[in-house]
Amino acid sequence: MWRIWRRVGSLSPLFSSPKSSILRQDLIQAPYRLNFLGILSTENGTPATIGFFSKEKTPFIAFVLGGPGSGKGTQCAKIAEAFGFTHLSAGDLLRKEISSNSENGAMILATITEGKIVPSGVTIKLIRREMESIENNKFLIDGFPRSEENRIAFERITGVEPNIVLFFDCPEDEMVKRVLGRKQGRVDDNIDTIKKRLKVFAALNLPVINHYTRRGKVYKINAVGTIDEVFEKVRQVFDDCKMIK
Repeated sequence: MWRIWRRVGSLSPLFSSPKSSILRQDLIQAPYRLNFLGILSTENGTPATIGFFSKEKTPFIAFVLGGPGSGKGTQCAKIAEAFGFTHLSAGDLLRKEISSNSENGAMILATITEGKIVPSGVTIKLIRREMESIENNKFLIDGFPRSEENRIAFERITGVEPNIVLFFDCPEDEMVKRVLGRKQGRVDDNIDTIKKRLKVFAALNLPVINHYTRRGKVYKINAVGTIDEVFEKVRQVFDDCKMIK
């Protein structure tokens, strides 16, 4: 199996009292620098096909996590433009499947309406289909994994881990205000569903964040501020990553 020999710096514990925010707000800290000069290799140094990736070079994958309304989708668009990534939004892929009026889409809609997690295999299949159709080798996977079961399934099916995990930390009241104010006509943009999604997010994302923190992959970014202010914090992460320039 491919392994990343050098890892990014780990972060301090990410969660604090829920009274002020689901997740603690901290600026990205300068000491946590990326070092991706390590080599991706099998144990004997011979390249090999992994999971569904048959390309000669293993893709660079960044998971982008954050609650609904944390601004991660907006920031992904800016990252894609500035650093040449392909932005894959798990939520957009699911909504696209819903709009297809397929049997699978009906199941996805019912699941999202209840504020529950769509089965891992369904979401991974949609992500896989998009990744295989694109020549680019650098991907932002936005809004996935949302649970430990998602994470384990992705790593098992693909045979790879993300290179980094961006975590956009935003207070609950700010996320609710943003989602209600964006007026995009999405099926899940109503107060009852938003509150369900926030509860699910808080309960299920902590194990994922903790896992990747232990793996030294998490970069937590305070998502409060203007779009440009938040992006300057994000830019610090990618400016230090030599392999993606």
